[in-house]
Amino acid sequence: MHIKSDGRIDENELVARNVRRYRLERAMSLGDLARRSGLSKQTLSKIEQGVGNPTVETLSQLGAALDVPARRLLTEWGTPVYVQRAVDGEWTDGAHWSERLLDETYGSGHVRTLMLRLERTGPEPAVIEPHAPGTLHHVYVVTGKLRTGPLSEPVDLAAGDFVRFPGDVPHRHVCLSERVLAHMVTTVPQVRQFGPTVIRSGGTAPVAAETAN
Repeated sequence: MHIKSDGRIDENELVARNVRRYRLERAMSLGDLARRSGLSKQTLSKIEQGVGNPTVETLSQLGAALDVPARRLLTEWGTPVYVQRAVDGEWTDGAHWSERLLDETYGSGHVRTLMLRLERTGPEPAVIEPHAPGTLHHVYVVTGKLRTGPLSEPVDLAAGDFVRFPGDVPHRHVCLSERVLAHMVTTVPQVRQFGPTVIRSGGTAPVAAETAN
């Protein structure tokens, strides 16, 4: 993930990841998306490479073609694993405090913050089933060593390391030391999900059903 010098996430890279993810989830080729959106394959290729600099109108066309609100293309949504090692962390000093920015994501929804304690006892922990679509886990290790993340892409962390990974895929937390203490934040988008078409009472226009997370 590329972060600009002022601390903001590169919007072009964010759009590129989301467009590619939604296209692949729908088993669409670039040609399919080009036909549905009215955009050229060359334009779409540049957008997915993060160099397209799409306009608001282009995002609207892409959203309609992918059947998602255009704002979804500008929201962190099930992004790849992002790791910030202790040696890469930067502290900002204030008058009576210091802070280390771990990560920033954009969008609205439910946020759950907790401290996680683990002990290395018994058999390997069970796999945690996927949570609601778009769920992200943000884990900062305070003490000990921890293996965490998707089953397909686990990462080993030590004290001071931070990871963000999608929680809408099977994942697991494994204690690699005698004990682990970690700070964990879980974010779940509260936005319209895909669902069956329903008719609102008193209305005639069909709308997509909203699925609660």
